[in-house]
Amino acid sequence: MTENSPTDVVIVDAVRTPSGRGRTGGALAEVHPVDLLAQTIETLLQRSPALDPGTVDDVMVGCVSQVGEQSATPGRMAWLGAGLPAHVPATTIDRKCGSSQQAVHFAAQAIASGQADVVVAGGVESMSRVVMGSARMGADPYGVRVAERFAPGLVSQGVAAELVAARWKLSRAELDDYSVRSHELAAAAQDSGAFDREVIAVDTPGGPVARDETIRRGTTSAKLGELRAVFETPELAARFPEIDWSVTAGNSSQITDGASALLVMSRAHADRLGLTPRARVHSMAVVGDDPLLMLTGPIPATHKVLDRAGVALADIEHIELNEAFAPVPLAWLAEFDVDPARVNPRGGAIALGHPLGASGTRLMTTMLHALEDNDQRFGLQLMCEAGGMANATLIERL
Repeated sequence: MTENSPTDVVIVDAVRTPSGRGRTGGALAEVHPVDLLAQTIETLLQRSPALDPGTVDDVMVGCVSQVGEQSATPGRMAWLGAGLPAHVPATTIDRKCGSSQQAVHFAAQAIASGQADVVVAGGVESMSRVVMGSARMGADPYGVRVAERFAPGLVSQGVAAELVAARWKLSRAELDDYSVRSHELAAAAQDSGAFDREVIAVDTPGGPVARDETIRRGTTSAKLGELRAVFETPELAARFPEIDWSVTAGNSSQITDGASALLVMSRAHADRLGLTPRARVHSMAVVGDDPLLMLTGPIPATHKVLDRAGVALADIEHIELNEAFAPVPLAWLAEFDVDPARVNPRGGAIALGHPLGASGTRLMTTMLHALEDNDQRFGLQLMCEAGGMANATLIERL
């Protein structure tokens, strides 16, 4: 392990809710997103009783669809809903799928620069109650100049996933096989109790919920092969003849309800409180990439963060790469000489869901616990994001 420094930015704790199916009837669908995050933050702080909540400098929360029930700075409302001191501020961050990973970056930057001692960084998305894309309200998000620059037009993430599959020559069978792997690994992790320390019990009108409900046990490649591709249209087929149209609901991340949160502080502050840091934020990077392919950002982000860290990819024992669509991790694996067993070893968003604003800190929570369980040192987290961006975070277990 590395020598600890008082200036280190450290993660003291990390928790997440179970993954709830993001549609009517899901286990968390009846819980307001503010209440979902409030329970998460409340539990996080209860696990570190030496910390006075009134000394938290800021609450940084990722949330993508900031409209309706998620419109009034959900981190602030969640903090108040948890009964915590009103003088503590909060902000809401939207870097699309990487929103709460960016919250961790902003928290680390504030602490490293001496502008904060302790920050709660997290995220929330209730995709049952606030429909994905509803923040646009039918509006054009591009404007004239973007439309002219990228004529004949940018595409949805689903079509971008198809373009990635075409660029890396990924077959439908490869996509479906990878998706089966995600469910099998997540089921094995759940059965072994690997998620028990990270998942909190959420109070719902139907009673407490403490287990992910998105894992599809018994899923097979044959069953997934029966699903139709969902993004093909005659216009797109004519524009992109290279696409074989193989992205389905089965090899994509699931629409999900969830929240997650990390307690981040300086090493010196943790020492003063007698808290034991579990990991340090070693290095961070964010990149922009081709906005048409959109989902390829984790590739240059990997190079950037490892160059900045001075750490070789061969030294990274655990990699969390968000499974927005199966082509994303498969294209990344095609670019790097990495044992696939090191990538999402407890399953990913195809099995555990993708509650947009909460996914960044969800992945980090899972990665932290896995590093501890397996006595590993380095974890690398990668997140593709709408518009062709990506966050990369390297953490080091202490």
